Amino acid sequence: MKRGHFITIEGNEGAGKSTIAVMMLDYLRKKGLDVVSTREPGGIAIAEQIRAIVLDNGNTAMDGRTEALLYAAARRQHYVEKIVPTLAQGKTILCDRFIDSSLAYQGFARGLGIDEVMSINAFAIEGGFPDLTIYLDVDPEIGIQRIHAHGSREINRLDLESLTFHHRVREGYLEALARFPDRIVRVDANRVIEDVFAAVAGALDRFFDRTE
Repeated sequence: MKRGHFITIEGNEGAGKSTIAVMMLDYLRKKGLDVVSTREPGGIAIAEQIRAIVLDNGNTAMDGRTEALLYAAARRQHYVEKIVPTLAQGKTILCDRFIDSSLAYQGFARGLGIDEVMSINAFAIEGGFPDLTIYLDVDPEIGIQRIHAHGSREINRLDLESLTFHHRVREGYLEALARFPDRIVRVDANRVIEDVFAAVAGALDRFFDRTE
């Protein structure tokens, strides 16, 4: 059986990632693909338990390396328990965040080093990088405004970081883009959601034109 496609969506806080992920899922299914939607950290029971720890607003004392290792541990379990078997069944995986989040947040914004964080995550996923990553790039000021305007959205420990931190997260994503230009597609997420999704749909179409 032909291996399925592994697609991820990334973005700094307030980029509209969750909304776009739902629209992507519907778009891919309308193209006739058998798609499984998942998220990180989480996606399976063990990883969801780690998610609760790492995003808990009360865990402000958490060390940066502890944070990075917890994300990598959750990723490992999610990868072997859900991603690998699903791809082996020929299904498409659509994952809300994956390795690039760790590179941007812990590697760059926390100052742990992209190469160092890449090392522990490469160990976790054994070379299982996504086939395509959609990066929603929003100006941090706009993103934070959106978060606080969206009253129903969960405010987690990372949302409470300083604006300087969120600027560094964006810089980290742009560094990841520079390292993986063949895999990561940047989409301007400062626009209205319809325009953002039109660009995302175009990137998906180009990807499947190349791979099908």
